[in-house]
Amino acid sequence: MYFLYSVLTGLAALLTSPYWLIQGLRRGKYLSNLGERLGLSISGLEKLPAEHPGSIWIHAVSVGEALSGATLARRLKDSYPQRPLVVSTTTLTGYALAKERMPFADAVVYFPLDWAFSVCRVLEAVKPAIVIILETEIWPNFLRESARRNIPVLFVSGRISDRSFARWQRYLNVFGFYLTPLLKSALSYAAGFLMQSEQDADRIRALGAPSEKVTLSGNLKYDLELPAPTPLAKWLEEECTRHGRRPLIVAGSVVATEEPLALLVFGVVQGDFPKALLVLAPRKPERFAPAAEFIEESHRKYLLRSELALPGPGISPSASASPNGIPDDVTVLLLDSIGELASLYRLADGVFVGGSLVDSGGHNILEPAAFGKVPVFGPSMENFTAIAARFLESKAAIQVESPEDAGVEMIHLLKDPEKMRRMGSTARQLVESSRGALDRALTAISQHLSGPAR
Repeated sequence: MYFLYSVLTGLAALLTSPYWLIQGLRRGKYLSNLGERLGLSISGLEKLPAEHPGSIWIHAVSVGEALSGATLARRLKDSYPQRPLVVSTTTLTGYALAKERMPFADAVVYFPLDWAFSVCRVLEAVKPAIVIILETEIWPNFLRESARRNIPVLFVSGRISDRSFARWQRYLNVFGFYLTPLLKSALSYAAGFLMQSEQDADRIRALGAPSEKVTLSGNLKYDLELPAPTPLAKWLEEECTRHGRRPLIVAGSVVATEEPLALLVFGVVQGDFPKALLVLAPRKPERFAPAAEFIEESHRKYLLRSELALPGPGISPSASASPNGIPDDVTVLLLDSIGELASLYRLADGVFVGGSLVDSGGHNILEPAAFGKVPVFGPSMENFTAIAARFLESKAAIQVESPEDAGVEMIHLLKDPEKMRRMGSTARQLVESSRGALDRALTAISQHLSGPAR
């Protein structure tokens, strides 16, 4: 069963290799970390001592998981200082953010491709005492090889979105004769599933997880730590105050082809507020250049964050222009950096959360909500259905059908400060009242790490 799985995934990789090769050459993706994902060269582990107690391995597939897992990682490092803390990710953006948000980690690496030889090499190198998978990535070979070494794998803040579950159901309807026993076997190797909601718990059971291993723990994203003001945030706040550049609109986690829609949102706001300023934050680095092109096509002037002589992630002040100020004719600050968006939500007068005006499933609204900001988002929020519904029901967020509607709703809020304050306060209270998943996760993890470090 596992042999056939490995053969099929190998054939799929072979057939799609031209695509990955082209993407790697064009965008610098995939090829740069291929050796590490195959377990051939794991550069992030060179600082680990040859002999060390079993490490704590946290896997955060991409940006969202890295953000939600930062507080958990810090607490684990404080509680088990003798154990190396290894953080893995799958995407380049997630890797960069993990480096930025978790500098206390002993190593940041890429998660191995799910073939036995690569999984075994990485497990031997990391020597984990436990593996914590944030949310729900199911890798059969990884689960089986970990169990063979008596390494507990714990799913924390587990979630299966509507879209993912529908996709699994389609696969099972066609290939259920093979997938059903494979999933049941693979999931039986896990130590436990701490799921976000009853619906998520039901879905992981439906895929084959043993009922006795499934518990409710809540959403780790509610336990996020608010970032301290960055040099960019401090400078921008001073600029907005000095030159009256308000309202400040932050369009965060904007995805491919959504950039012109975010500019439309801002254009509507500008109609009533000519001195408004937009911070446009693409979700992925490969969208920085296309976003700049969209801004130019809209006949707007903009600043690149990377051109400001301010310290920050991946920014070299010596190679940047001096931040003398934002010229009056500049209306957009393009945030071409990773790890600085969250601190800018604190300054925002209006927040648009991306991935929602196109069919992308939406992004996390909790960061702006934790700052008492009212998240405005589009119709596509399948990845955050429960959170979005809760905020909408409590009148702590606004959902719209179009960029024009988003702009109009922002104008209504900006012209009604009391309503904005009331909705923002409710949003913050929803975040604060929903904390607790972190402590439940720490308790479950401690049960597998009890006793002295080995």
